[in-house]
Amino acid sequence: MAAMTMAVNSAASLWGPYKEIWQTVESVIWKRLPEAVHLLDLTLKKHKPDFISLFKNPAKNVQHREKVKKASIEGIAIQGQQGTRLLPEQLISEAFILSDLLDIGELAAVELLLAGEHQLPRFPGLTRGLVAILLYWDGKRCIANSLHSLIQSRQGKTWTLELSSELVSMTTRFTDELMEQGLTQKTLCLINQINLSNEFEKLQTARGLGNASHRKGVSDLIKECRQSLADCVFAWACQTPLSKDDTLFLISHMECVTLEADGTLENVNLALLMALLYCLDISFLEHVTEDREELIHQLPLLTERQYVTAIHCKLQNSQPWKLAGLQAVVRLAWALALRGISQLPDTTALTEFTEADELIANMAIGQNAFLFLTDAVVRAEGLHQDEFYIRRIHNLITDFLTLMPMKVKQLRNRADEDARIIHMSLQMGTEPPSTLRRDLEHLMMLIGELYQKDPFKLELALEYWCPSEPVQSTAMTGSFSGLTRHRPPQRQVVLSKFVRQMGDMLPPSLYLPYLKMLRGLANGPHCAHYCFSLLKVNGSSHVENIQVVGGNPVSWEHFFHSLMLYHEHLRRDMPSTDTIQYRHMPLRGITQREMDGLIAFLELTGTIIKWSENARLALCEHPQWTPVVVMLGLIQCSIPPVLKAEILKTLAAFGKSPEIAASLWQSLEYTQMLQTVRTPSQRQDTGIEVELNEIESRSEEYPLTRAFCCLISTLVESSFPTNLGAGLRPPGFDPYLQFLRDSVFLRFPTRAYRRAAEKWEVAEVVLEVFHKLLRDYEPRPEDFTDQMVELQGELLAAYKSPGYNLMFHLLNDSPMLDLCLSLLEEGVKLLDTYAPFPGKKHLEKAVEYSLGLLELALQKENQFMDWLRESHSSVIATPLEQLLQGINPRTKKADHVVNIARYLSHGNTNPDLSFESAKILCYISRYPNIQVKLVGDFTQDQTASETLMSGFVDCLDSEGAEEMIQTDAGIVPEKKSTLVRHNTKIHILSLLINSLDLKAPNLAFYLLGYELRKPVNATNLQDPGVLGCPRTCLHSILNILEKGTEGRNGPLAVKESPHLAELCYQVICQLCAYSDTSGPTMRYLRTSQDFLYSQLQHLPFAVKGHEISALNQMSWLMKTAGIELRVTSLNRQRSHTQRLLHLLLDDVPLRSYSGDAEGSLEEETRNVTGFLHFDTTSKGICIS
Repeated sequence: MAAMTMAVNSAASLWGPYKEIWQTVESVIWKRLPEAVHLLDLTLKKHKPDFISLFKNPAKNVQHREKVKKASIEGIAIQGQQGTRLLPEQLISEAFILSDLLDIGELAAVELLLAGEHQLPRFPGLTRGLVAILLYWDGKRCIANSLHSLIQSRQGKTWTLELSSELVSMTTRFTDELMEQGLTQKTLCLINQINLSNEFEKLQTARGLGNASHRKGVSDLIKECRQSLADCVFAWACQTPLSKDDTLFLISHMECVTLEADGTLENVNLALLMALLYCLDISFLEHVTEDREELIHQLPLLTERQYVTAIHCKLQNSQPWKLAGLQAVVRLAWALALRGISQLPDTTALTEFTEADELIANMAIGQNAFLFLTDAVVRAEGLHQDEFYIRRIHNLITDFLTLMPMKVKQLRNRADEDARIIHMSLQMGTEPPSTLRRDLEHLMMLIGELYQKDPFKLELALEYWCPSEPVQSTAMTGSFSGLTRHRPPQRQVVLSKFVRQMGDMLPPSLYLPYLKMLRGLANGPHCAHYCFSLLKVNGSSHVENIQVVGGNPVSWEHFFHSLMLYHEHLRRDMPSTDTIQYRHMPLRGITQREMDGLIAFLELTGTIIKWSENARLALCEHPQWTPVVVMLGLIQCSIPPVLKAEILKTLAAFGKSPEIAASLWQSLEYTQMLQTVRTPSQRQDTGIEVELNEIESRSEEYPLTRAFCCLISTLVESSFPTNLGAGLRPPGFDPYLQFLRDSVFLRFPTRAYRRAAEKWEVAEVVLEVFHKLLRDYEPRPEDFTDQMVELQGELLAAYKSPGYNLMFHLLNDSPMLDLCLSLLEEGVKLLDTYAPFPGKKHLEKAVEYSLGLLELALQKENQFMDWLRESHSSVIATPLEQLLQGINPRTKKADHVVNIARYLSHGNTNPDLSFESAKILCYISRYPNIQVKLVGDFTQDQTASETLMSGFVDCLDSEGAEEMIQTDAGIVPEKKSTLVRHNTKIHILSLLINSLDLKAPNLAFYLLGYELRKPVNATNLQDPGVLGCPRTCLHSILNILEKGTEGRNGPLAVKESPHLAELCYQVICQLCAYSDTSGPTMRYLRTSQDFLYSQLQHLPFAVKGHEISALNQMSWLMKTAGIELRVTSLNRQRSHTQRLLHLLLDDVPLRSYSGDAEGSLEEETRNVTGFLHFDTTSKGICIS
């Protein structure tokens, strides 16, 4: 009996069970599998103690320690296995180290090491101890994520996941029981205890950290654990108000919070702040129509006087927090809650508190609440990653503006008074007083910053605009309960009045903040239209508000009039082309303050015309303003590169309309922004090339070059004139392409950069242009013959299309191709460090465009080479797949394809890169002469070979993959990521299928684990880890098809990813049909996997909407079964043959399921007739 109590779980009790909990919760709540609901109920009852004792490790035990000490002699019992197992001394010593390191029981440490040993094939290059540490934190991550999902599924006041009422009541009841056990305080204590730096220090001391990938894995798991715990508190606060004690505990936690190095809140603390703000929120009652009374009774803010007293005393207390700004934000939320309570009926019992709302609000504003919200909250990385964070800050701001209008008026009055003081100080030549407040300025900046990003397309800023007629929009609907389609009109009227009144008689000190606020409020198609109308009306009817010549300073009239005046003034000072140009002399016509104002208005203009095509056309067609002409004229003047860059960005926004883009091309050519025509009398070059080489390179900043690339990128997408420059030079795009390629791209690695990130920003924008040009190019016969044009009496060869030029450079050993490959090599080296560095996102996009260029060249090269041969041209081109086999001058090895394949290892962090890599490898795999060379390159170094194999396997194993039919641009980022992962799997399987048709050795044999140095039929396939066998793509494919076979519904992939399952069955069938691989494959499937029996028992497959895929799946599977029946019958393996024949031909096949006891008699008795006959009425198909 004692031996049984000390039996160890080979799946590790700190990992395996938690992994199963998460898989069950995910299946029910996120995958909506109805058959898993009963299993969830059983799982929650079984593991309730694990949730109650959240993250609690089994304690060390003297008896267990002695038992483990003697395990090398006496052995140790393992659950599910007979007898005992002797443990090696090395494992025992590792168990004691792990027990001390993680503060867990000795048996739990042994379990983790045994599980780590079993999982080693999934982590090549690591030891079982390092894997055990990953499993330990992965277990904690699973239990935390499970708890978070259960709380999200609760019935509550903020959102609904649209689950069944039975499931919602189950999870609500279960989480209520956990909360009664003090869940909130446990969670907050764990967040304090788990510190990444401390954990890493302990692991470093005990040599518990491996390579960069292992460090990144451990770091990510620890961060996710803390984040999930914080999200649990946030989700609970959103759905159900926290109790008084829990709210006070949360406030006490927030008192000690500090900022990150960049001045923002860490994501964990951001989630906890949002939880606290939701605790102090009653604004949702405005939108609730159903269950209003019930919600009010559940809200302690309205029903518990002790709750209000305790919170009020805590927040009114003058004791400062570590972050005064954080205290100010919470006080502001409390003041607004008190003001909201005072406006509800039957709240006279709380009058003594609600009367203090002004006092609390003054304290909050005095502590710079708005400034802290802008700098530390809205600019935090995590704020715009959660819809409900954005909504809460939106409500906080709008509640302040609507509930405290007198306070807003006070802020404006004070701002006007301060502006007069500043003006007087400037007149007298003295410094303004240091005591001046900037609260209204901070409020405006906060509004502008919050709405500047809108990743969820909420267009919440629409509430600030009060149209004369209602706008039909889904922007005001939400994916959560309790929000009606339109806000109350009065609220919208107040907010709209705020926007208009703040612009009236605007003091100079508020000009920039007001423009930045409008820029945020114009972010969205409807918002942009209303903002455009506001600026239009300001310039026409509000004559009484005119402050300066040219009208209201916040109007189109004033802005474009000012631009024209600047242009007229600066044009007089322009040097002639004979003098030194583009060296910016001290400006007489424009001050720094004016330049800041111009840039702010240009940014506002760019935002409006980006979203509203009507605004673009209206501004361009205005007879007096002519914005495009004036802006291009200003660029010709001597103004700073930063202002020129902003003008170019605004022109790029105008260029989104094809009709404007066409005229922009001609204007660019006319103004010679890039010098495309050189006259003999001209003494020196002009234009942007001079700016780049002489000014930007010297200052080591390149805003103008980046903006020019953005402009060209927009224009080539909107409109592409073939006769550009006709009459003055040979028509075509070539001068622009030559500048982008030779001056920008080829020289970007060698230039100096003041900001390290800008190097990759330059690479990204110029590669984006190349990618668009090549994407839209289709080879044509006329590209391969010289077209002659007459220019000033001479016949000259016309420029080729830009796509042709790019193809030519990519199909030759050119500097451009070499730099693309060098970029890929440097990129994968930097990403392999798994460390943050400046410009990482821009590097990843640059790498993606480089991979995209190679993929497009491979895609188009056959047609290109065919036309080239037929033209008998003297131009030489080499197929790209051959160039990729060339020697890398930096490493002296042929490792270009290896570098491309290494991006597959980054599929989890950047699925787009692995997708592009898989596409290139799929194209290359079609060429038989390259396969042998690739296998040699992939396997010449053992460590590199294991890493590459792991990359392919990880992509096939990735769980976040989903097959979807729609691929529209409006798809949310998470869904796009799952689709990309799915398509990566499709390309890897296509690569395997392509390779299997070629002679050995080929990539398929390498990736599927077959012998390369011996005859293929001598391969002995094994499970991962057995006899040193690595985990291969074959194991991943079988794992894809195996999921769900133990249940009643059959393989999950058949229904969730029909095309993927079809290719998996095809790979298996081809391996069984090919003479060299047939023996090893069928022996492995028969003995280790029982593959055919577990698959055939679920036939026929029926997938609605994917009938053809289902037929193909069954076709490949039945072909494989036919081969198996022939082989086993010829070899007289009667038991195997009979077993399969009974399964296929018996009227009532015997089927057993593990862990699935329910089912209908109809499903149990599907017989051979049901398998062979399809729905003849609907499909007209009958197979007999």
